[in-house]
Amino acid sequence: MATAQFRLENAWHPIARDEGGGFVVTLVNLSAETIADFKLAYTSLTRVGDAPACGNAAFLRRNANFHQYAPPAGLSLAPGRSWRFTVEGLLRPARHRTDGAKSAYLTLADGSHHAVEVGDLMLEGRHSEPAPQLLPEGEVREPFSILPWPAKASLTAGDTIPVALHPAAGATLDELRAIDTVLSLFQRLYSVAHVPFALAPVHEGRVLRFARQDGVAPSGYELTFAADAVKLRYGDAAGLQYGLTVLAQLLHGARTKPDTFRFPASGMILDAPRYGWRGCHLDVSRQFYPVADVKRLIDILAWFRMNTFHWHLTDDEAWRLEIKAFPELTTVGVLRGPDEPLLPQLGNGAEPVGGFYTQEQAREVVAHAAALAIEVVPEIDIPGHSTAALAALPDLIDGQEAPDSYRSVQGYPNNALNPAIERTYEFLGKVFDEMVAIFPSKLIHIGGDEVAANTWMASPLARSLMEREGIEGTFGLQSYFMKRIQGMLADRGRSLAGWDEVSHGGGVDPAGTLLMAWQKPEVGLELAKQGYDVVMTPGQAYYLDMVQASEWQEPGASWAGTVPPHHTYTYEAVGEFPEALKPRMRGVQACIWSEHFLNRDYFNHLVFPRLPAVAEAAWTPAEGKDWLRFAAIVRLSPRY
Repeated sequence: MATAQFRLENAWHPIARDEGGGFVVTLVNLSAETIADFKLAYTSLTRVGDAPACGNAAFLRRNANFHQYAPPAGLSLAPGRSWRFTVEGLLRPARHRTDGAKSAYLTLADGSHHAVEVGDLMLEGRHSEPAPQLLPEGEVREPFSILPWPAKASLTAGDTIPVALHPAAGATLDELRAIDTVLSLFQRLYSVAHVPFALAPVHEGRVLRFARQDGVAPSGYELTFAADAVKLRYGDAAGLQYGLTVLAQLLHGARTKPDTFRFPASGMILDAPRYGWRGCHLDVSRQFYPVADVKRLIDILAWFRMNTFHWHLTDDEAWRLEIKAFPELTTVGVLRGPDEPLLPQLGNGAEPVGGFYTQEQAREVVAHAAALAIEVVPEIDIPGHSTAALAALPDLIDGQEAPDSYRSVQGYPNNALNPAIERTYEFLGKVFDEMVAIFPSKLIHIGGDEVAANTWMASPLARSLMEREGIEGTFGLQSYFMKRIQGMLADRGRSLAGWDEVSHGGGVDPAGTLLMAWQKPEVGLELAKQGYDVVMTPGQAYYLDMVQASEWQEPGASWAGTVPPHHTYTYEAVGEFPEALKPRMRGVQACIWSEHFLNRDYFNHLVFPRLPAVAEAAWTPAEGKDWLRFAAIVRLSPRY
């Protein structure tokens, strides 16, 4: 038949005595032909239970966020007509317009698959509140565009803007290269803006003098402004780059919004970061980001003087890093589609999707980040979140274990690597061998999160291991697994990083281990009490996929509540840490989980201004933060 055209409309409504409420789904046939004997699949973050009550439809199957239904026997859908059905038995209520179907497709009687366009989830039975304004206009008491704001600044505004800053005679090769690095960064981020630097003298420019000095704090810098020159003192390469970046921000702000921002005529900036770990995480498993897009995000991190890129490379949905010993990981383990081993998930439809990074591409990303003083910390998420790996390597499965004996919180059946199968460690050893040759970071993040409480309990091999080693329950098995992994990493000169659940069941040796507190803020303090170094990344403040307002029409996820930009900015991660434990709090990190991120505009809406808000929390002392100043300056930020 000719290419079909279909659209799915969906709505959620409350139901008395059923907290989950119900869906109303309408499929509209916009094609020129009648269809019959078809099946409809959609993906949705709001999932149904095992036996949903359907009206005018038959529920066929669910796998995590994938749902499939069939119309009543004999139903045919003529051009211009619609099929409407209802679904009750949802696992949670919908709260926002993005909680419904995110993608859909039809499978026709001949087995062919056809795309179905999807609109927002509508709200029935209640008022659909429009999205609010999230950022005030802001105001500045000091007319300078710097983000994050420095530790100390005493500046007098000038009446002129240098055409460009250019190095004084005698600048070293390293200093000239640093100018070139920041100049190139600026041109990538603001491709039509006037450049802030030139390597040759410039008419109406201003001389930039350098001084490398002992005593300047690590990653710190000092800027002195005068009518004839700017002087930059620094102690290391990172401080040199950060000082140049601030100068670029000052010039760009003064040129872009001269009624608000100025370039300093005199004064000083004395600056150094508040925390050593100023991170941003990106999940590339749920949605694939091409290399150029990953580099773009790293550029933005550099602009905000962040220094860690946490690259979440594997999950249930896909394994994204080429491992030459196991090519199946990036053939079978990345393909999602109606006829692929991995079913479509959020945002996927009739067309198969894939995507992975070759080792050469991963090295390219690492080099790009290193040139901008950013460390790439890779993550493979184990032992849970391993559906893709297990689909690619079925010999890692205990064949005696019932295939649906446990499910993850996202609804994936039997998705964890089995600690009782020795082949698991052989596999991971080869993976680590290849990773350490790609990533120079001393940390390898191994996930460790969201292993369901009854995982492996139906595995005879796991039961035998528990009896042999005196291990109790799932988390005892997880601790056994993690301790072996920690030893394997140590043998390769690497230390273990993970999510906070790595501490479960006895955890691992805290020495040299870094854990990320994500579930709630109190977890970070508990980890520090146990002796772990901690990065604070609580979902309630720093998860950038969380919705930013409570109104129905505002998009985003909501399991961690509502996270408005003001809260992200003002949240103090170290607030509950006693003085004795504050050294264990290494820093803060934004997390970009990609279930919802189906296009660039959506990414920008959720990530900004909250990513620069986290950057300022990571750099600026608490007493130096100012929400209204931030709101005025952040509007000049680059976008993804």
